[in-house]
Amino acid sequence: MKTGRFITFEGIDGSGKSTQARLFAAYLKAKGGEVVLTREPGGSHGAEEIRRLLVEGNPDRWSPETEILLFTAARRDHLEKTILPALDRGASVVSDRFADSTRVYQGAARGDLRALVDQLHDAVIGKEPDLTFVIDMDPAEALRRGLARQSGEDRFEDMGAGFQERLRDEFHRLVEEHPDRCHLVDGQHDPDVIAREVAEIADRAE
Repeated sequence: MKTGRFITFEGIDGSGKSTQARLFAAYLKAKGGEVVLTREPGGSHGAEEIRRLLVEGNPDRWSPETEILLFTAARRDHLEKTILPALDRGASVVSDRFADSTRVYQGAARGDLRALVDQLHDAVIGKEPDLTFVIDMDPAEALRRGLARQSGEDRFEDMGAGFQERLRDEFHRLVEEHPDRCHLVDGQHDPDVIAREVAEIADRAE
């Protein structure tokens, strides 16, 4: 049986990446075959429990090093319980965030810890997406959107506008580092327009 494709959506909070992940999963389902839509942190029972520790509470609740360990633990459970079983049975997996978020948020924007992130990823995760879409958005607009949701998961938004600016810069750098896998998509357009661009890129990459 052919292994399924693993496709991820990245970007700063409020960029519209979750919407695009949902729209793309619906597009793939309409084409036929099994599609698993998932998210990080989360995507499995154990990872969802860790999620609450990471996205709720005081912005200074964890040190960057502790965050890296928590994200890696959640990702390992997600990989074991959800991602790999789905890929092995030939399903497409669409994830709202994966390891690139940890590289950006904890590895670069919150301290010079990228080497630690990569070491842990290589040792414990060892899996990269086949294709990654980075939804680009003006940080001020993304922050406004994120806070307007009032989801209770505002810990990273509460770190302020300067933090969001640094995140955007690091996501741009990520695309430059991995041009074959990562595609930068303008998130300022209508969601349906963005979804069509994403689908076209994904179809060409098959």
